[in-house]
Amino acid sequence: MPDAVRLEALEKTFADGTRALRGVQLRFARRQLTTLLGPSGCGKSTLLRLVAGLEQPSAGRVFIGERDMTGTGPDQRPISMVFQNYALFPHLDVQGNVGYGLGLDSAAAARDPRVHTALEQVGLGSLAARSTASLSGGQQQRVALARALALAPEVLLLDEPLSNLDAGLRRQIREEIRGLQQSLGLTVVYVTHDQNEAMAVSDHIVVLRDGQVQQVGSPRDIYERPRSEFVAGFMGDAAVFDAEADGQGGLRVGPLTVNTGHARRHGATRVVVRPEAWRLAPASGQGLAGRIESHAYEGRQSHYRVRTALGLLQVHRQHERQTLQVGAPVSVFLDGPGVSVLMTGATAMPEGP
Repeated sequence: MPDAVRLEALEKTFADGTRALRGVQLRFARRQLTTLLGPSGCGKSTLLRLVAGLEQPSAGRVFIGERDMTGTGPDQRPISMVFQNYALFPHLDVQGNVGYGLGLDSAAAARDPRVHTALEQVGLGSLAARSTASLSGGQQQRVALARALALAPEVLLLDEPLSNLDAGLRRQIREEIRGLQQSLGLTVVYVTHDQNEAMAVSDHIVVLRDGQVQQVGSPRDIYERPRSEFVAGFMGDAAVFDAEADGQGGLRVGPLTVNTGHARRHGATRVVVRPEAWRLAPASGQGLAGRIESHAYEGRQSHYRVRTALGLLQVHRQHERQTLQVGAPVSVFLDGPGVSVLMTGATAMPEGP
């Protein structure tokens, strides 16, 4: 089965000389949600606009299915796009907005089964005749999504679709988008700068930086097995340390040892440690000596900063029975989950039989 979208050696340089994309090679699988993730200015929205045909590449090719769509406009491509600002028409009611892409006026849209189906899919069937100006932000976002779905696109493009919503509504809408994608078997390319949002909705994540692909993988791969310090830090709180690998999955970080189970490396290396990998215990003379510098309670999780010989550590503890007091001495240990080896600076060991 061909890929839904294939990008070959894609380059984009704007008229002012800004080089937005550099040799991008990507494949987007059918019926999967792939997220383009990265900091502002990394090229993710430019990449989405190139897939949509709203921009043309300086070099390289864009394939949708098996068709070379390079040079064609958005009206010639089997795509729909939901913009960050929704781009709704205030003079049209809900059904008129949804039917606009189909070339329908409001009266015709009211009778068209495609408009009705799309509104039902996003839970707005009862609001078809409402003015979009009277809708909440979440409802407006659903209208924009219904308008895109009504076109039955081969590929649905979402550009920061939740950025204008408050935190609680973002969580609700992202779950609805993921549910629709899975139930309808949609191919979706989704742009965001929010790591938690990307991990919650994605089958695959593409991490971009300065117009180049840094890593592609599942949310678990990207978070637990980052290939660079940039990816490790961008995907959440992380500390990076020099370490020594024993070739059997064991690592020594300062005075601490930990077995990751999958880090079959030998020699000097660098490791990423997530805040949830640290374990705190009353001071005992074992492990790494530390002292609590600050504490923040956030419901199911407490966040500590602990001063140690390895530096100031960020430590997350879940469901703790007793809060550790600021200033208290502690012993710090490492657990395997949350520790990953950066694949640089160490020699790979052959796998056992």
